[in-house]
Amino acid sequence: MKVKMPKNIVLIGFMGVGKGTIARELSAKSGLYAVDCDDLIESLENRSIKKIFEKSGEEYFRKLEKKTAIWLEKNVKNSIISTGGGFYKVKNLNKIGTVVYLQSSFDAIFERILHHPNVKRKLEKRPLLKDLKKAQSIFNDRVKSYEKCADIVINVENKAPKDIAKEILKHF
Repeated sequence: MKVKMPKNIVLIGFMGVGKGTIARELSAKSGLYAVDCDDLIESLENRSIKKIFEKSGEEYFRKLEKKTAIWLEKNVKNSIISTGGGFYKVKNLNKIGTVVYLQSSFDAIFERILHHPNVKRKLEKRPLLKDLKKAQSIFNDRVKSYEKCADIVINVENKAPKDIAKEILKHF
């Protein structure tokens, strides 16, 4: 299926909700490129997100997200963009594309991560998940903001990636 749209599909949601997985599924179904913001930042910095947080801190990482958002707005069209969990805060989010919030409960997200074949790598890649109580608090603080930023809200709990992708594409 070829999807024609004037701008990008930007996936937002809490860390571990499946934004990258859904982006790849959407890419396969639509023929559009999938772009991962965290991968872009890691390439720009030549180091992992974990190392960026450890060596330079979260504030520096958020500055890199802003820089990435500006680059995406100017340079990326007709693509599926998966973002980091805090990317929703960038000021130009809606200028980058149509924002799709992948909605799920915290427990379902954590269960999804725990049942992933590469669970250790998934947990290491997400420095903010080291402290579950803090992660739950961050999740609670972000839920309403995700909803406010979104053009489209898709509940992803207990759904297969291919079904989520089909549901998203119905909006285009």
